[in-house]
Formats: sequence, structure tokens, C-alpha cells
Amino acid sequence: MSAHDLLDSYALGRTDAETWRLIQQGHIYAPYTRQFLVEAGITAGMKVLDVGSGAGDVALLLADLVGPQGKVVGTDTNAAILEVARARSQAAGWTNMTFLAGDAQQLSLDADYDAVVGRWVLMYTPDPIAVLRRLSGALRPGGVVAFQEIDFTYAPMAYPQTPLFESVSQSAIPHVGDRPPGAPDPQMGLRLYQTYLDAGLPTPRLRLDMPIGGGADWPGYSYLVGTLRSLLPFLQRTGMASPEALQTWGDLDTLPDRLRDEALSARSLQVLPALIGAWARKP
Repeated sequence: MSAHDLLDSYALGRTDAETWRLIQQGHIYAPYTRQFLVEAGITAGMKVLDVGSGAGDVALLLADLVGPQGKVVGTDTNAAILEVARARSQAAGWTNMTFLAGDAQQLSLDADYDAVVGRWVLMYTPDPIAVLRRLSGALRPGGVVAFQEIDFTYAPMAYPQTPLFESVSQSAIPHVGDRPPGAPDPQMGLRLYQTYLDAGLPTPRLRLDMPIGGGADWPGYSYLVGTLRSLLPFLQRTGMASPEALQTWGDLDTLPDRLRDEALSARSLQVLPALIGAWARKP
């Protein structure tokens, strides 16, 4: 798959609002990704390849783990968002981070990496098995392959369920089952185990995390609406956003507050989609 094809297939678009949503998403899921990386064996002094770096959230976690003696190389097909990642790495004071624009499968990479890492990457690729095989070639023997993917089988959900949240969550997430071209794989997290085996990697270790929360300060309300806002052009183009749903949502600028008010009134909590991680060492 070419970089142009991958850019065109990204259902959430390439807007400034989407960059902000990715950063907010990164903050929500950061504790789970950091623990996952630690369990996968990412440690001081390593040279790590971060695939699909986006705004740099995972790369910043990696830089902290490998320390000044290590190195982080981030890649993304979106050259513009890598400028955000570079600015954030400089603001954090890291000098051990490099970002390369282009498809990681097409870039010329040295075969001396201690680990290759990705979060929410394989779910957007048509052949994740081929991606893992290609990226494994950049690892030294014993190097770590560590990917985290979202799974939408059981979430997002609210308990007790509330009508506005139900309407938004049903459209702001990919549907399990048949999906139109360009839509991410909503069960890539559960598919990681078999994907690793099909790519010729050893049986992976696995980890599952699900953010859960509620109350006035819970960031899930704005995160859910941000996801809906980024997806809306794709939903309208594919006919997945009905006129009835659009009428229910109303003004997207006020939707986070209305979701918050609804949740507070019902004393409802929110569960965000599961983040499933798999890691294994290259033979």
C-alpha cells in the first residue's frame, strides 16, 4: 500500500481538529500504553521504531523509557502531523527522536532496531500480516514486536445507558461486521493474536485495558464528540450517518456539554473502547 493510498483511506481525515483529537486520545490511553511498553520489555538504551507516529504521543512515551542513551525513530505517511510531533519532542527537551515521513513498509530502514512499536496502525491496513512481516525485518534477532489496537466489540458503552450517548456512540465507532472501504477494522485488537502467528512470529503475550470514568471532569464526552466530528465526512459519504441521527446530535459544539449533563443526571459512567496489546520477540 502506498503512502497516498493510506492517506486517502484514513477515515478520520487530516484536519487540525483530528490532530487535537489524537492528542486527547493519547492522553486518555497513555497510562495503558506506557505499562504495555514496559511489560513488552522496552527499556533504557534501546533503538525503537514507532510506526504511525501521528502527533508523537507514543514516541514521547518511548523516549522517556529508552532515555537519552536510546533512540526513537517515528514514521508516518502524514508529513504535516509529524511537524506537530517534532515540535512536541523539542518542547519536551528530547534530542534522541527522529521523524521520517513515508510508509514504513516503503522506507529504507536499518535492520538494527531493538523494537518496533505501533498503536492504532494495523487496523487501518488491508494486510496487517504483511505489515508485521515487513517491519520484523528491521529488527535484530530477539527484537520486540509490540502493537496495540482498539477493539470495539464491547464498548463504548454507558451504564446505565442514556439515549444521547447511545446515538452518538453507535455512529462514532466502526461497526463490527461488514464495513465500507476505508473504515478501520473494529476488531483488530482481537485479531492481533492470530495476526502475529500468521506473520511467523512466536505466540505473543497479550494485555487488555479499557478506560472507564464519569463525572463532570471525565474527558470521554469531548473525546467521543471529537471522534464523531472527524468521522462525520466519512459517515456522510458512505451513508452511515442518517438524517435522524444528525438531528438527534444537534450542534456538535454543544454536544459534549449535553452528553455530560445527561450522564450527570443519570449518574452514568462511560467505558471507552478496549485497547488490546500483543508483543513477541523476533526469533
